[in-house]
Amino acid sequence: MEEKVMNNTQEVETKVNEEHGPEVVHKAARPSQGERRPRVERSNVRGERHGGPRRRGENDRQKEFEERVVSIKRVAKVVKGGKRMRFTALVVIGDGKGHYGFANGKAGEVPDAIKKALEHARHNLHRIPINKKGTIPHEVMASYGACSVFIKPAQEGKGIIAGGPVRAILELAGVRNVVSKVYGSRAPINIIRALSKGLDSLKTRGEVKALRQVKEENK
Repeated sequence: MEEKVMNNTQEVETKVNEEHGPEVVHKAARPSQGERRPRVERSNVRGERHGGPRRRGENDRQKEFEERVVSIKRVAKVVKGGKRMRFTALVVIGDGKGHYGFANGKAGEVPDAIKKALEHARHNLHRIPINKKGTIPHEVMASYGACSVFIKPAQEGKGIIAGGPVRAILELAGVRNVVSKVYGSRAPINIIRALSKGLDSLKTRGEVKALRQVKEENK
C-alpha cells in the first residue's frame, strides 16, 4: 500500500514494508506552475586562475615584430592526375630597431602559407646598423641574379625614397631616411635578396676603423 501526501512546502511519500512497517520518505517540494526555482550560482572552476603572473607565451613574442605580406602568388604543379594548385606567400617582418627578416611560405591555403612564411622569417633575422640620423652608414650596391639594388644615406627629414619590397624592409627595420633604386629584374624575391645582401655588407665607423688598424699592423 502506498500513500502520497502533497503540500506546498514538501512532499511526503509513505511506503509500507511487510517486515518493518510503514516507512516515510521526505522529498523536495515541486514548484508550482507560477513559481520559479531559485538560481544557484556556480563558480567557474576552469576559468579561475591561481598563482603568479601569466608566463610569456608565443603570442606575446610574436607581437615584437611587425608583419607585412609583400606578395601572394598561385602556383601549380603538374602531376599524373592533373594540376596541383598551391599558394606561395612572401612575408617581411621587423621590430623597428634594426632587425628584420623575410621568408617564403607555400601551402594549399593562403593563411597557412602566410603562417609558414612568418615562422621561417623569425628564424632568418638580419641586422642593419642605423645611426642617430635614422639612416645607413654609407652607400652600397648589391646584386642577386638579374636584379641590382642601390641604396645610399639621406639627410634627416628626407624619408624613405623607395618602393615595393625595398620600402617594406627599410620601414619595418626602423630606417627613416634613405634613397634607393632598383635595376634589372623586378621580381620581389630577387629585390629582397639583393637588398639583404647589400644591407649585410654595411659597416659602421668603428668596424671600418678596426679593419684599417689590422691592415696597418699586417704591413
